Amino acid sequence: MKTSQAKSLFVNFGVCLSLAIGLTALSALAQSATSPPPEQALKTKTELVKLDVTVLDTDGNFVDGLKDQNFHIFDNGAERPILYFAPVTDAAKVVVVLETSPSVYLIKDEHIAAAYALLKGLSADDEVALVTYSDLPRAVMPFTTNKAELLTALGSAQYMIGSGALNLYYTVSDVVDGLARFRGKKAIVLLTTGLDSSPPSQWTELTQKLRASDVVIFSVGLLGPLANSVADDQKGSKHVPGASAFDSGDLQSNPALKKADQDLTELATMTGGQAYFPMSSAEFAPAYLQIAACLRNEYVIGIAPDHDGQFHRLSVTVADSDNALLGKKKHKKKKKKHGEAEYRVSFRQGYIAPAS
Repeated sequence: MKTSQAKSLFVNFGVCLSLAIGLTALSALAQSATSPPPEQALKTKTELVKLDVTVLDTDGNFVDGLKDQNFHIFDNGAERPILYFAPVTDAAKVVVVLETSPSVYLIKDEHIAAAYALLKGLSADDEVALVTYSDLPRAVMPFTTNKAELLTALGSAQYMIGSGALNLYYTVSDVVDGLARFRGKKAIVLLTTGLDSSPPSQWTELTQKLRASDVVIFSVGLLGPLANSVADDQKGSKHVPGASAFDSGDLQSNPALKKADQDLTELATMTGGQAYFPMSSAEFAPAYLQIAACLRNEYVIGIAPDHDGQFHRLSVTVADSDNALLGKKKHKKKKKKHGEAEYRVSFRQGYIAPAS
């Protein structure tokens, strides 16, 4: 399959997205404002590296109320001054990417039924869109604030029959391209096994593209519930073409399945998102709720990039007013070392600097 084929399909999706943006712009022109919103202020700064940062405590609760002085951003180890800072209140654009292989068909009722949790947790102004894929990405639904339309579209998705190519990397790459025209908070939610039949070079191209993008990826791996479903179907002597590779034994020992989970984790980690691996249908809804909460509780931080055309690794620490790292606590008197961080900070792992 050629990359241009997949891109051409997503161009049509991008046109729909542009129409949605145009309508939003017309609505905005009809409103008066005394000061620019945070995102407008962000647009006025050139060559700004944007990080979407979330901070969680040990109980998994989001830490709010932090100020710019609480954050320290390091670019290849050197601290950079923060040029822009705001808790995210702007609407997000969220593209749900659904794998439509015959194997995923086995558990479609479980994860689609739980999708209400994601939609319920999003803000009213957040926009959602749907792309499905097997061999090619297919733009099913353009951006809309009507969350019920996504549930309808998910329920009407057409699944592939029999074995065939799965091109996750091509699909994610094309969705990232389609989102590049938009500013602000952008996220991809992957509902996928993580399996891909692309050549290794496609993974390299995708990771390079993500390093130059500010899209956040949330991965929901479907292998665990799928293995359980296949095991149940085997007991009932059912057979679904293309699903034989997902028996519970293979899930534990098959290198390809292990790599699929690793890839989903890496996609999420490098973009500042999270990866979730539910093991049963009951674990879908909590994962979706967590994703929605992440999107509502991100801090936006902007720094100036370097200009050497190279990849720069980023790191973020959170400190209190006395510049002491948050989330560090001392052990009992017998131990002098600090304990592990109580807070978990998620952020974009790096960026490709513009050439000088």
